[in-house]
Amino acid sequence: MMNWEQLLCEKRETISVKKSTDNRNEFRRDYHRIIGSASFRRLQDKTQVFSLDRGDFVRTRLTHSLEVSSFAKSLGQACFIEIQNKYSGTDIGVTDLQIDKICCILECAGLIHDIGNPPFGHFGEDTIREWFRNNLSSLKLDGIEISKIIDERMKNDLLNFEGNAQALRLLTKLHYLVDDNGMHLTYGLLNTIIKYPVSSVGINKKSGNIKDKKMGYYYSEEKIFNDITSSTGAGGNRYPLVYLLEASDDIAYCTADTEDAVKKGLLTYDILLRELNDEESFSVLDTDEKRKKYEEIVKKLTKCLDRAKAREIKNPEVNAVQNWIIQAQNELINEAKNGFVNNYMSIMDGTFKGEVLTSEKEAGSALIMALRRISVKYIYSAPEITKLELSANTMLCFLLDHLVPAAVKGESAKSANSIEKKYLSLISDNYIRAYNTAAKGADDREKLYMRLLLVTDYICGMTDSFAKDLYRKLNGII
Repeated sequence: MMNWEQLLCEKRETISVKKSTDNRNEFRRDYHRIIGSASFRRLQDKTQVFSLDRGDFVRTRLTHSLEVSSFAKSLGQACFIEIQNKYSGTDIGVTDLQIDKICCILECAGLIHDIGNPPFGHFGEDTIREWFRNNLSSLKLDGIEISKIIDERMKNDLLNFEGNAQALRLLTKLHYLVDDNGMHLTYGLLNTIIKYPVSSVGINKKSGNIKDKKMGYYYSEEKIFNDITSSTGAGGNRYPLVYLLEASDDIAYCTADTEDAVKKGLLTYDILLRELNDEESFSVLDTDEKRKKYEEIVKKLTKCLDRAKAREIKNPEVNAVQNWIIQAQNELINEAKNGFVNNYMSIMDGTFKGEVLTSEKEAGSALIMALRRISVKYIYSAPEITKLELSANTMLCFLLDHLVPAAVKGESAKSANSIEKKYLSLISDNYIRAYNTAAKGADDREKLYMRLLLVTDYICGMTDSFAKDLYRKLNGII
């Protein structure tokens, strides 16, 4: 059974940072490290859904992360006040001071949960994965296929490239300011962003346990992963606050994507209302009482429209959706709270296998599932989004086509030509420094693996605009 005294681990990877004399707890210090970092600032020019959008109202990774941070902190407060009352005096109970620390962790985790994602949203992740799946077997170093040089674990890291694992790598290795230990964040916070505590060879989407769905760390970060999870006591289990961060992320993107899509005309009020009332939306609800509760949530949308029309608002449908989204978010936060509190014991002993947003099979569960379905059906597959994704694919594949072969050969390889060396020289000094630090004492196999990660590090550090501008310059487009 996990306990909060150990879970709220304030350890950092290094003890070289002097302890401050102010009264902030260690997790509040994490907050200021994050918002002052270049990696966090870059989120303002990274896609949430609409790549390179010229409008000023759709979400970016930055605004999305701020929303997740806000939801996570509020959700943590609501959950743990109830848990404090319910489990007072037990080993899994919490104190006021611990609640404050938990809320600080969740606030910080919301800010950095997407910090490792490449440009162009989740499609950027898909592109990198597919590129390696299509090209890894054909890459050679001095005539030898690199798939025969690196081991299975290293290959799987590339074939299953994941923004979550990249976030841990960035925060512990690539953020260079003081030294080579990254941002020096607390282990309690770092464990909260490890959504999937398995390696690339431990992925098992059929296990029935959400923690096995994707990888949470690369081979290159295995040592720090083990140190974090052993220090917090989470081990191979999901850290309890992961469930609240995940729920906050889902609430933020499902509601925000719906609102943004309506504003951009990809989704209309009428279609949204029709899909929410579709019988499929009721499939998770097994009692008349639950169905009635869900119907009441949907009816609030029509009431919002009536109110907007009565106020003679210019675009009443858009206004109605915007106002309803706020109410929907409140319903979903309450659903997540109930899911976490009701499953608290199994979460703390590591046996809970699902997600708190859908565990209760209540009206909120039906709502989040409906919003997910609507997003897939009307937003993510819209022609406008498809065109943006195809453009992103062209740009990222071009960069990978030229940077990966250059990195495979490296500056000292016999077969590297002058053009490949020039491509390699484009990679930022910070990433080169991280590679050189990691390569000390490593064998040739590990060095090759690290050079491949050097490319994904560089690309993931790009903003959408930087990737686009670099692509244009390298193709002679002025």
